[in-house]
Amino acid sequence: MSKRNATAAVIGAGDYIGSEIAKKFASEGFTVFAGRRNGDKLAPLVRDIEAAGGEIHARSLDARKEEEIISFLEDSDKHAPLQVCIFNVGANVNFPILDTTERVFRKVWEMACYSGFLAGREAARLMLPRGGGNIFFTGATASLRGGSGYAAFASAKFGLRAVAQAMARELGPKNIHVAHLIIDSGVDTAWVRERREQLWGKEALDNPDLLMPPASVAESYWQLYQQPKSAWTFEMEIRPFGEKW
Repeated sequence: MSKRNATAAVIGAGDYIGSEIAKKFASEGFTVFAGRRNGDKLAPLVRDIEAAGGEIHARSLDARKEEEIISFLEDSDKHAPLQVCIFNVGANVNFPILDTTERVFRKVWEMACYSGFLAGREAARLMLPRGGGNIFFTGATASLRGGSGYAAFASAKFGLRAVAQAMARELGPKNIHVAHLIIDSGVDTAWVRERREQLWGKEALDNPDLLMPPASVAESYWQLYQQPKSAWTFEMEIRPFGEKW
């Protein structure tokens, strides 16, 4: 592993996608700053990265709080120049519209859209003086279309996509690559497997090609990072080859 003088910040370093992103960038020599609610749950990720020879700093982080985002990214940048910021906070809930309370709708928007704005703005604030950087956002099928029971989630993901697109138009000419990665499938997590089994029975898990491995998402982010600025992608859609679309 060749050590880089650069930091990759992962906001929303959960057990699956976020952890795999952190592992990938750590394996490529980045110092990783990983943040999530209940930061004690990052202990297994810290062990894995350090055992592989990487460097990681794990923090408890509520991405909805402006002061916490500012502190988290400033600390990341002080350790080594912040070169990559990946916003990966999830907020996937499903409620019939009459059961979608004001609190649920507001909290989902805060998690999936508002906190993405905070992360993107503060990452840009640090990157602009250096004239370069990468800001990536995790999207979903709900970023493109609303589904039954997904009024809260889809509206937040629509909003996050708009934030990302506006930032890409503004910051691209200033040498900051802003990209939005749409995961158009279920991700292979314990929660998704349990939900699919409840809805459609155990046979719904028979075809492994219908679920997105978290490590494949991390590889897609690495591909985005490696793109030359003469051919930047703003929006990338990924799905398993067995997924209908």
